[in-house]
Amino acid sequence: MYSESDLQDAVTAGAISATSAQALRDHVASLRATPMVDEEHFRLLSGFNDIFVAIASIILLVAVGWLGNSLRLGAAEHHPSLMSGLLVAAASWGLAEYFTRQRRMALPSILLLCGFVGGVAFALGALAAQIFPGADGRTGSLILSGVAAFSMIATWLHWRRFMVPITVAAGAAAAAGVVAGLVLATAPDNGTLPFLLLLAGGLAIFALAMRWDMSDRARITRRSDVAFWLHLTAAPMIAHSLFHLLGVFNGNDISVVKALMVIALYVAFGLIALAIDRRALLVSSLAYVLFALYALFKQAGAVELSAAFTALVIGSSLLLLSALWHHARTLVMGGLPPTLTDRLPFLDRVPA
Repeated sequence: MYSESDLQDAVTAGAISATSAQALRDHVASLRATPMVDEEHFRLLSGFNDIFVAIASIILLVAVGWLGNSLRLGAAEHHPSLMSGLLVAAASWGLAEYFTRQRRMALPSILLLCGFVGGVAFALGALAAQIFPGADGRTGSLILSGVAAFSMIATWLHWRRFMVPITVAAGAAAAAGVVAGLVLATAPDNGTLPFLLLLAGGLAIFALAMRWDMSDRARITRRSDVAFWLHLTAAPMIAHSLFHLLGVFNGNDISVVKALMVIALYVAFGLIALAIDRRALLVSSLAYVLFALYALFKQAGAVELSAAFTALVIGSSLLLLSALWHHARTLVMGGLPPTLTDRLPFLDRVPA
């Protein structure tokens, strides 16, 4: 099994010509009756060995972290040890030198990146807990900002060395954490501020994702993979903050008006997803629209079968949308101005 990135790497290395690569894309697209650009490829598995190595890596990193926790280095018994995070980060980097840089294995590379950045963040958090025990809210926000800043530097170093597509998304999330920590440390929290910051961060990462997407409208390079992970990071931040600000989960029930607002917002997400040819927004907000539709069926009197009706409507709608994705996208793109469609992913055949 070869990914789009592998195909592009083969063209860059001169193993096959760009014309042959395009002919292969067109052939696969004709078999699937959909343009390759609509497939939203990203590399996760190159074979079962990816899963095997990923499981082994998780076991090893858990063991290293466990052993590191026994090296207290002055930390109180109830505080985590910074050595646990440092050893996990060091082991993750060392494993990435082989499995990412040489073997180019997708799933292990993602896990090892998370292990490295997570280890760095954990070590810094443990160190801060030793230096500032019992920190108040303002100090905690500053600590959060500092940890996020060093985590962002760690992701940059990892990107420079390994260039794993998900790294940019991790760095963008860390950057959002830096800003959020600084704002929370200086501004009074009225209960909605964290969610407003989450929304702002999600929109900023979404804009960054679109920048990467527009640099590869044919989606045949690593830039498309980077954009995919950025969209996957931004989508839950946008969806969760918006629906929380609407008060969707305040109480056990929601009003009909609020439920209709949730469904209308989900439809808007669907139109955006079709325009940019990314499904992350639809997946991230799925739980909210399920809850809203369930509430509507329940209030309509279908108490016992409300869950079944909700699953039937949403499941069949998403499957129908998946089957008719390209046709629906054609309709949406037809209603947009050319200045916008000229910057979005290609609708039909990817040009050679």
